[in-house]
Amino acid sequence: MMRRQLFLFVAGLAGAWAVFAYPAYLLWGEDGLVHSAVAAGLCLVPGILTLVWTGLTLAGKPEMHLTAVLGGTAVRPLVVAGAVFALQSALPAYRGWSFLVPVLVFYLFTLGLELALLLPPAMAAQAGPQGRPREDEAKSG
Repeated sequence: MMRRQLFLFVAGLAGAWAVFAYPAYLLWGEDGLVHSAVAAGLCLVPGILTLVWTGLTLAGKPEMHLTAVLGGTAVRPLVVAGAVFALQSALPAYRGWSFLVPVLVFYLFTLGLELALLLPPAMAAQAGPQGRPREDEAKSG
């Protein structure tokens, strides 16, 4: 199941980049293509890490679900913001809107894509057989 989610995540981000590349080229030329590809890559790495981490946690104890969600919420922006800061500090070409706009677009896209990929398994983990709530949840509710 995790391999399928990883494949869909990478394919979805590649598809989003393919759609975003042409407008980026029209707006910023070749810099737009390069910056959008770098931005997609910056968002891909923490996205994969949080997807795997959350996926493994969902297969474990329910008490760890909140930890995974909060951890993923902290890891993704810290890694992306740190990488953006490092690139902008080292390379002046990455200081403009042609880089910041794609970072924001791909950051939000990967966040939504990860949510869409993780939500169905999370709901299934909370449900018992045939999608019904587990007995302990039905009694408490």
